[in-house]
Amino acid sequence: MIKRPFRLGTTSFIYPDHIIPNVKKIGAFFDEIELLVFESKPEEVLPSKSDVKELTCLARDLDLTYNVHLPTDISLCAPDCQVRQHAADTLKRVIERFYPGPVTSFTLHLEMDKPTPSEEGTQAWQKHARQGLELLVPALEDPAKVGVETLWYPPDLLKNIVNDLGLSVCADLGHHIKYGHDIARTVELFGPKIRLIHLHGVDARLEPPGKYPEDHIGLDKTAPGELKKIMDPLKHYTGTVCLEVFKLADLQGSLAALAKIFNGIPCI
Repeated sequence: MIKRPFRLGTTSFIYPDHIIPNVKKIGAFFDEIELLVFESKPEEVLPSKSDVKELTCLARDLDLTYNVHLPTDISLCAPDCQVRQHAADTLKRVIERFYPGPVTSFTLHLEMDKPTPSEEGTQAWQKHARQGLELLVPALEDPAKVGVETLWYPPDLLKNIVNDLGLSVCADLGHHIKYGHDIARTVELFGPKIRLIHLHGVDARLEPPGKYPEDHIGLDKTAPGELKKIMDPLKHYTGTVCLEVFKLADLQGSLAALAKIFNGIPCI
């Protein structure tokens, strides 16, 4: 058994309820909770200022911090400059809403349409992503608190954007397994810029050929060989590892899988 070197977290949607009731139920077991803010509209779906105040009090009482998953229904990478401006304005508003609280990072999706574009299309996407981020980053007190998440496309495409704009990285290791990316290469590529790791199971057993496997499930449902690829980088990682699952059974299965390797894993 290995002493757990990382901080451990999970999402604010383990129980089918709102953010605050979830934090109250699971916060005592974890170092950090991922606050899921996937939608930006209508305005009422965003946690209110009073919600953030209550979350701050809960963080103090339960001795935990938060990371915030920013909305995914907007796009900083859109070809249309007005769409990018709307996305930047929305993200600023969400970040400002949470900034009084104990938030360690904000996770950002830079979406790319499938299938993989041509080289020219990829270059256009990188240009638009950079232009979108340039509308957001100057307004940030600490750009490194915004972590660009690794999605389905090669993480290498993020390197220059992250480095040039002083951002960090959210390495989703489940996505790496699902889409066939090299975890070791990503760790080497971004190193200390990886401030947050998303961890979840991937199960390819029931998928027909040519289909991406199911993910965001318990780690216990992952094949042993794939699970080893996920676990090995954690043995020396000192940032936050978030179990990005959305059901109690998947959280319990993930904790059980971690407990086979690391000491200090809670049991719920």
